[in-house]
Amino acid sequence: MSYRIGVDVGGTFTDFALFNDLDHGIEFLKLLTTPADPSLAVLDGIEQITAVMGISVADVSDVRHATTIATNTIIQRNGPKTALITTQGFRDVQIIGRQRRAEIYDTSVDRPVPVVRRKYTWEVPERMLFDGTVHKVLDEDAVRRVAAEMLSADIESVGVCFLHSYANPAHEQRVAEILGEVAPSIAVTLSSEISPVLREYERGSTTTLNAYVVPPVQRYVKRLVDGLRERGYKGELLIMQSNGGIATPEIVKKFPIRIVESGPAAGVLTAARYTKAAGNDIISFDMGGTTAKVCMIEDGKPFLAGQFEVDMVNLKPNSGLPIDIPAIDLVEIGSGGGSIARIEMGSIKVGPESASSVPGPICYGRGGTRPTVTDADVILGYINPDYFLGGKMSLDRDAASKGIQTHVGDILGIDTAAAAWGIFEVVTAQMAEAARVVSVGRGKDPRDFSFIPFGGAGPVHGGRIARMLGCTRIVFPSGAGVQSAVGLLMGDVRFDLARTLIVETNDANVDQVTDTFELLVEEARRQIAAGSFDGRDVHFTFSADMRFVGQGYEINVELPSDDAAASEVRDAFFKVYGKTYGERTFSRDDSVEFVKLHLSARVELPKLTFPDTPALGGSADKALKNHRSVYFPETNGFAECPVYDRYLLKSGERFKGPALVEEHESTIVILPNSLAQVDRSGNIIVDLH
Repeated sequence: MSYRIGVDVGGTFTDFALFNDLDHGIEFLKLLTTPADPSLAVLDGIEQITAVMGISVADVSDVRHATTIATNTIIQRNGPKTALITTQGFRDVQIIGRQRRAEIYDTSVDRPVPVVRRKYTWEVPERMLFDGTVHKVLDEDAVRRVAAEMLSADIESVGVCFLHSYANPAHEQRVAEILGEVAPSIAVTLSSEISPVLREYERGSTTTLNAYVVPPVQRYVKRLVDGLRERGYKGELLIMQSNGGIATPEIVKKFPIRIVESGPAAGVLTAARYTKAAGNDIISFDMGGTTAKVCMIEDGKPFLAGQFEVDMVNLKPNSGLPIDIPAIDLVEIGSGGGSIARIEMGSIKVGPESASSVPGPICYGRGGTRPTVTDADVILGYINPDYFLGGKMSLDRDAASKGIQTHVGDILGIDTAAAAWGIFEVVTAQMAEAARVVSVGRGKDPRDFSFIPFGGAGPVHGGRIARMLGCTRIVFPSGAGVQSAVGLLMGDVRFDLARTLIVETNDANVDQVTDTFELLVEEARRQIAAGSFDGRDVHFTFSADMRFVGQGYEINVELPSDDAAASEVRDAFFKVYGKTYGERTFSRDDSVEFVKLHLSARVELPKLTFPDTPALGGSADKALKNHRSVYFPETNGFAECPVYDRYLLKSGERFKGPALVEEHESTIVILPNSLAQVDRSGNIIVDLH
């Protein structure tokens, strides 16, 4: 018998999903995250969920994990003392950044502070040219002096980013050898390994961010692996990457920047499963206790971006720190159940500061004193204080009411219900705006998409967001509150590699392109062999960043094969370019060039399978638990609302909104003027009118 566990660590809760391959049964669990050491909640939860299933940890064949440790380290700036070694004369590249700005005419706009302070950026004499030839040899004595200075400054980790090292990594590799001799205690990240591509600022940013998170991620992964071994686990811990693929601890410890969007990527994978149930393309919406993540999924696949930003200011492009690795393209904002509400200049503001799990919202009774979104949801009747986490945790409604009235209601001169609704409306509008960024901002009409809300708070707010966007259908998955943990069990092993190669797309250069792809294939096979996947079939996808000669930036084009003819490559480029910018924006006689080659290597892993149940039809009367007073503007305030038990709803049953559906991990709010139906997979499909 094979048991598999997915574990997703969030800012407030840690979610678990245990799947039994024999009978297709699945068990869920939700625990408060332990911020001081997230591995404690992970290990405790694995013990608890296996005990519920009547098995031991030793019976589990597969543990997959998503974590926020890399993201939180960057955003909170609580990482180790980190340094950067760069080419002489290029010390300030990471401070200057790019000329592109989030706000062109605002000279005082906030910019993220680089994770490496200027005084910890060292220059050494060396110089590579763009074609990989050595212009100035590396000064090894200077490297040794820098190593001694870094030791004196208590540096824990260093990134090495030399000019044009993507064309020839020899100098960076020699620096790593010297540091290994002189300063073996310092972790080393080479730009030629983490991001061997052109553009100095983005490559340097990726390198320094990776160096910044190496020590905390390595310590965390070691604690987790050791803890699992102590509990009898014999398998390999697998960790979700930002690209939606799974990697081994060895890869993650060396390249932890690849897991910055670990949890959100897992959620998008599980959302993609519901494309068939939705009947069209979907907008994935994942709202937890600390953040909300929105992603657009077309043709059953999320878009994979070649570069993304972290620590963005007000969701503005070019306002964050760039990371030059592939990642599922999504927008993440500081709006969650634990987001703190306050009054600024006479208006309600919500987030991005979160109460997290410590102390948590006021209603948790764990020391929180400032009102949050969850407190508002309790006051509005959306969350049952006596059935939170399936009744395992009781919430203090009176304390939440007092906190909201004191910090919001009294200041604005309104009652508690109006203040709670104001908090709800503000945070919902913020999340709807994030959804517009990934839809309207990319030229897509959200009215053409179905909405898939999940996460602990997603089903509470999802209906209202969908109505704001104009979506006409919502799919509420079973176990929506822990869907990111489920998504972990849907991923495959995946590695994305890239190399810069700037050549024109003509027959004379095809062999050079093919040779570069062959080198990438060899590297991918080495990474796969480093885990427990050697001998399995590997699926390769080839693509390239391409542009017209003379352009400053490029678009990604999937290639028919690694040795495609120049004419095939040009046709593929014209098709993508025309779809992106319009057929009239170019001439097919213009010269086209490669800029960067990409390889995606994927090893398929077992997927979850759930048998459909026969459609029974009928009403949902047998699943009715009780009625509760719930706030809806459509009913001019509080009204008695039916509450259904999710576990008693059968396939084919229908009911109208307004209604609530309770399950252990979340509560579904079904708006007035909508019709809900349970499909054969147990999903609740809601059509808005």
